[in-house]
Order: sequence, then structure tokens, then C-alpha cells
Amino acid sequence: MADVYDKTKRSAVMRNIKSKGNKSTELALIKLFQEQGIIGWRRGYPVKGHPDFVFLNKKVAIFVDGCFWHGHDCRNTHPKENEDFWSKKIGDNIKRDKAATEMFMNRGWTVIRVWECELKKKNRALLIEKLKGVLRG
Repeated sequence: MADVYDKTKRSAVMRNIKSKGNKSTELALIKLFQEQGIIGWRRGYPVKGHPDFVFLNKKVAIFVDGCFWHGHDCRNTHPKENEDFWSKKIGDNIKRDKAATEMFMNRGWTVIRVWECELKKKNRALLIEKLKGVLRG
């Protein structure tokens, strides 16, 4: 189906849509925390780099990344239309992710990146293993 707006108008419309967080993935991780008895986390803690969760007493920052938006290779989908735009957009997100990870690590924090696909039931055991440093202790 063709877009009802021309390219300039569509760009202006999309520019006005502001992100409100990756709520469904964050809620899925909160559910896992609760089921595993994990306490001490803060969601949306106001710190530069914007991790989704922090464990202040353990200096752990957790980022929950959408597979498409952050360039994970699990989906193998790439938009055919406006390919240059999407390549740049996802590439910029990857660069920003690396910079945030380095910034926290340089401060002595542990950084854990949880991919959206890891929150699926079939990957649950692997995710729990990945988080074991936060889960125990």
C-alpha cells in the first residue's frame, strides 16, 4: 500500500513521534526478576547512558535492546525501502550502544545487554545464565 503522505510530510510526522521506552521487553525482564526473587533494581534511573535497569549496590547496568533497532542478527530482516536511511539509523544505534557500554565499564560497572529475542520462553535458561551474576549474591 502506498503512503498517503509524500516523503517530506512522512519525515515530519515520524520526527514528532517520541520514544516512550521499550515497555513490553522491560516488563518481561521485570517478570523474570520477580520470578527469580531478584531485588535491588531500579528502572529508568536518571544516569547518562540511559540503561533500562541499574543495580546500584552491585554497579550493574542492564540494557534491553530490540533486535531490529540495535542490529542483532537473529532476525535477518532488513528493510528494502529507504535502505540507506535504515542502515545509518541502526548503525548509529550500534555506535551509541558501544559508547554507553564503554562509559559504564570505564566507571567500573558491569554492563549486560539483553536482546529482545532472549526474553522468549525458549531462551529463558540462557538468559538466566547470562544474568547469574545479578541473580546470585
